[in-house]
Amino acid sequence: MQNDHRRELWERRTEWPLTIGAAVFLVAYAWPILQPSLSQQTVFALEMASLVAWAVFIVDYGVRLALAEQRLTFVRGNLLDLAVVLLPLLRPLQLLRLVTLLGVLNRKAGGSLRGRVAVYVVGGTLTVIVVAALAMLDAERGAPDATIANVGDALWWATVTVTTVGYGDTYPVTVEGRVVAVGLMLAGIALLGVVTATFASWLIERVQDIEEESEAATRRDVHELSDQIAELRALVERLGGEPDPDA
Repeated sequence: MQNDHRRELWERRTEWPLTIGAAVFLVAYAWPILQPSLSQQTVFALEMASLVAWAVFIVDYGVRLALAEQRLTFVRGNLLDLAVVLLPLLRPLQLLRLVTLLGVLNRKAGGSLRGRVAVYVVGGTLTVIVVAALAMLDAERGAPDATIANVGDALWWATVTVTTVGYGDTYPVTVEGRVVAVGLMLAGIALLGVVTATFASWLIERVQDIEEESEAATRRDVHELSDQIAELRALVERLGGEPDPDA
């Protein structure tokens, strides 16, 4: 239990440093994609910044694993983090750590579960759209018969894909692009599931509130009737008559 407490303390203290590292990673990843004409020196510097940020995430994962009481349980519960640390090809997924910024916004979202879910859904969706658009542009740029050739096309494709609309006017033609598309489709399905579940939870809560209000009103009516009957019985007794038990 002590180690778990220390791990939670570590996670709280490293939330902002990791968020800054993720932001650095995002800049280092996106800049060469958005500006392919960068000099070799600049590209090399950005790659070094990306590697440093990646090393920070490796250290973070190692510390959290060392502090976990049940390490196997920790690994099972953080498979994505493990995959991102071990597989360099998945390093762009680490950009999803930008969602930790939403932890700060949680203070403004109130104590309700729906408020926190809304914050994470909106922020997570925007992050996924941007990351997917960058990855798609990087994969598709320069490919023969590519329909995604600039940032605008990539953002449009990512938006219509994550919302499961899919107009079909832009689509990936490379293997890497199609892999990115599959991941974004799954994210879109998950997003719709969260929104639907949240809406259903809100409906159930509203129905429960109405039922509780109705039951409370019924209880109040019963209490009022009981008080009135007691007052009538007391009045009859004061007048000298015996109350009829069957009345």
